[in-house]
Amino acid sequence: MFNNSSKILFMTIMIIGTMITVTSNSWLGAWMGLEINLLSFIPLLSDNNNLTSTEASLKYFLTQALASTVLLFSSIILMLKNNMNVEINESFTSMIIMSALLLKSGAAPFHFWFPNMMEGLTWMNALMLMTWQKIAPLMLISYLDIKNLLLISVILSVIIGAIGGLNQTSLRKLMAFSSINHLGWMLMSLMISESIWLIYFLFYSFLSFILTFMFNIFKLFHLNQLFSWFVNSKVLKFTLFMNFLSLGGLPPFLGFLPKWLVIQQLTFCNQYFTLTVMMMSTLITLFFYLRICYSAFMLNYYENNWTISTQFNNMNTNLYLIFTFFSIFGLFLISLFFFMF
Repeated sequence: MFNNSSKILFMTIMIIGTMITVTSNSWLGAWMGLEINLLSFIPLLSDNNNLTSTEASLKYFLTQALASTVLLFSSIILMLKNNMNVEINESFTSMIIMSALLLKSGAAPFHFWFPNMMEGLTWMNALMLMTWQKIAPLMLISYLDIKNLLLISVILSVIIGAIGGLNQTSLRKLMAFSSINHLGWMLMSLMISESIWLIYFLFYSFLSFILTFMFNIFKLFHLNQLFSWFVNSKVLKFTLFMNFLSLGGLPPFLGFLPKWLVIQQLTFCNQYFTLTVMMMSTLITLFFYLRICYSAFMLNYYENNWTISTQFNNMNTNLYLIFTFFSIFGLFLISLFFFMF
């Protein structure tokens, strides 16, 4: 009971920390919100029974503390410039702030802590790290107007997110590199308009939730578990891989919709080079998702002779299947809605 009550307390403080950052009107206020968010997220990460989660929480603390220090330093410099009339190049300080925020969100080239840390987390913590913990840094990035650095980060993020995932057998690292790739798309959508970023973020969070929910129910952490696990239930196996493809952004599924919006806006802005790089990287991510799904989609594929008995919780499984329905047919439903009205 104590464990759950403390978790609720820390989660509430974490949400409040993010809200303080998003609503603050000064860099110092934003820094304070980020610190509250960080200090409440660390107790959620650390688990007494699991050494890797403690190690992950320490890694997270060190990287975030470094980013917070740099952010505080640069916001003090900005204050000196405004209040004391000290001659400082503003684009330089904005660049420092931007790099600190990119480090906080785990975007390339400051992504090195992210996959290693994901490896030590439970699925629910990983989901929070991939979705909620991105909100505050990305909102702060939207206040800065440094297109060049952001563009470099976008291109590096999509490329590293695609190539890094090619050689992974751990599902958590696979999701981490997928998250870096999606972060590149989100930063690009942030450059175009905040509303498109919000749409992308919500859809990405929904699709990540479906997959992590499934992995959490069955305690799946490695690729080889996927192939021997759902021998009894073909529907679950099929829907799981459909969700993988939806997260990758394959056209008939829901995951394609936010990418479609970003692609359309980029063509309007004539940014064809960036668009080509981003689409090629997405094809690479789709390649490794398809490689995972290949055995499940073939009608004639090898299975183990023995079966692992899985305890199906009907409530959870039904909930998962409802979410999956929206993930697979969401694009059709939204298109129908637009055509009808």
